[in-house]
Amino acid sequence: MKKITSILCTLALLVGLTACGGASSGSEAAKDAETAEAAAETAVSESGAVVSEKEYIEAALNLANNTDYTWSYDESADAWVMSIVSAVAYPEIEDEEGVSVCVPGGYVVGIDTDADGEADVTADNYTDAVNGALVIDYDAEITSTNGQVYTAAAAPVILNTGAAGYSSSTNTLASTTYAAEGYINVSCGNRGKQDTAVDENGDAYYTGDAPSCLADQKAAARFVKYNILLGNLPGSAEYFVSTGGSGGGAHATMFAATSNNPDFYPYQEAVGAVGCYLNEDGSYTTTVTIDGEEVSLSDGAWGCIAYSAITSLYEADMALAFEYYLDTDYSFGSDFQAQLAEYLSVEYIDYINAQNLSVREADAGFDLDGDGAFDSTVALTIEYDEDLYADTNGYGGTYLDLYLAEFVSNLQWYMDNLDYAEGWTWFNADGSALSDEEVAAMTAADKAAAFIEGRYTAASSGGMGGGLPSGMNGAADFAGGRGERSEGEMPDMNGLPDSTGMGTPHEGEAGGTDGMRGGSSITNENVETAGDAMDVGTPEEGTTQAAGSSTDSNNYASYEEMVAAYAADIEWQWDGGHVPSEVLSESFALYVDQMYAEYADDAAVETPAAEPQTANGTADEATGTDLSGWVDCSDIGNVTFSLSDAVSYRTAGASKAMPGFDVIDYGQEDYVFGSAEQDARHWNTFLLKIFQEHADTLAELFNAG
Repeated sequence: MKKITSILCTLALLVGLTACGGASSGSEAAKDAETAEAAAETAVSESGAVVSEKEYIEAALNLANNTDYTWSYDESADAWVMSIVSAVAYPEIEDEEGVSVCVPGGYVVGIDTDADGEADVTADNYTDAVNGALVIDYDAEITSTNGQVYTAAAAPVILNTGAAGYSSSTNTLASTTYAAEGYINVSCGNRGKQDTAVDENGDAYYTGDAPSCLADQKAAARFVKYNILLGNLPGSAEYFVSTGGSGGGAHATMFAATSNNPDFYPYQEAVGAVGCYLNEDGSYTTTVTIDGEEVSLSDGAWGCIAYSAITSLYEADMALAFEYYLDTDYSFGSDFQAQLAEYLSVEYIDYINAQNLSVREADAGFDLDGDGAFDSTVALTIEYDEDLYADTNGYGGTYLDLYLAEFVSNLQWYMDNLDYAEGWTWFNADGSALSDEEVAAMTAADKAAAFIEGRYTAASSGGMGGGLPSGMNGAADFAGGRGERSEGEMPDMNGLPDSTGMGTPHEGEAGGTDGMRGGSSITNENVETAGDAMDVGTPEEGTTQAAGSSTDSNNYASYEEMVAAYAADIEWQWDGGHVPSEVLSESFALYVDQMYAEYADDAAVETPAAEPQTANGTADEATGTDLSGWVDCSDIGNVTFSLSDAVSYRTAGASKAMPGFDVIDYGQEDYVFGSAEQDARHWNTFLLKIFQEHADTLAELFNAG
């Protein structure tokens, strides 16, 4: 019925109706439930002309037919930003199924306000937001900061996926972040867990289940690609790059991995995505009509840059519990949680060992078997020997050997690249800021030593342009060092994504990244997006808690009630660490330019040489984490530490609060339940199995603390 109303109310785009109710036969069909499906397929005008649903959708989503949207010019960024428009013909939640586009000014002659093909409003005479069509200069070139040249016809399009914590994202204006790089930037909203909508009777109903987030992002991509093909927007419909952080990172990954997967067509068709139409035989048509010709329209990506992608939801409880349990000094919030962590650890060992994992030393770059060569293929397993591995609660094996090797390697890589740090404030041993001359004279070894001892404050870079995103102050806000953590407490990782949809932590709160190339992880359990709230696993919001809480559950008075709720909630679950970051030299723009140069230009874009600081920053005190209690840095060019020290560092929260290094950070630290009104963060059979098999032991400990 919603489809029918949408079709009838805007059919004037095609057949010149003067009023929504002008098509009597269509109106009658809209009132007749028995013919609703047929009326959705075709809408009939007064003259009897039949318009297919395909024709309707393509007319409705053609920007040339839209007189309501506007373009605004940002002089500081030299960019034009399109106001939010619906990305689909039949949005279920209009505020979450829209799209906005930012276009570099270099590609735009101006805005045609009277449909004569000429630019009436330009950057030179712009005053206010204006409705009209872009006049695009397809010969214009923009050179990125890395030297890659783009044109209006071939520019990459960046699709920012929101869905923090797999929740909904309100439509937001596209950021001007990438305008100087020559990229087209797209922001889209999406439905997500915890969403409700209102039916035709005004009653609220629960919605937002997977894959709504992904379906909306795919629909937004189709919308932008369609309007690129029509000439309404610049950019290449072929070179789409999905990007996001946290839940958005997972969706950026899934968006690319499921490109043109027919499993998602029904969800796109349901909301009226352009280029996805249901045929009478149950198959789908995925073409659009451009100048009378049928052209294939993809819903996927050419490239993907995902930060802290939360994809391992199913194993998350086991993995985090195992990592905490490895630390013999970690103080759990309650006996119940400690016992549950032990059970989950055993389950995780069985799970990993059942995967038959192996790694070639040559690929990993590590001599895991200690024979001095890199020519072996090593089976990755976890084993238990309480005497041999006493300092990690009896757990060791090749799986953890690789864990530690990656951990050490990432720290060393980060230290070796500190010359790329920009705007940091460096301090001497007594806490005084170094002079500009002393900073200019610092060697790589000097910086590495200062980093290990926490004698620095990392600069805020102001976004994705390089270095670290604004607000990510490295190890700031974490009083680190062995023995200095607050026992039993998890770091507070609240975050507020910026207009890119990517995210920057609140000022003064813990934030950071890992140093792993190709990804990053920050725990950011409670994320608030512009206009959205996601409360998960906090004492104030109920549900069960993170490992550091002394309350096992604020929602359930008894163990039996909790287990029953968990078992019953399976039908509501999503079945499937945290805001994006840039680490030293490895910026988002560099990744995009290198991908484009290699795969589109058959060329190369080199990583720029470091330009070491010559002036110190302006921070008043050092906020870096002192790693010296964990790390053996007697040889600053070859740091080492033990597995027990690595996990001690991890459970202390340092890895979630500093831009250094990370290995496993699933971003999940609680076992959160859903209900008929609220989705769970994640759900898995492993945890339910433990709850049921060890009920006698766990029930006695539940909420006893």
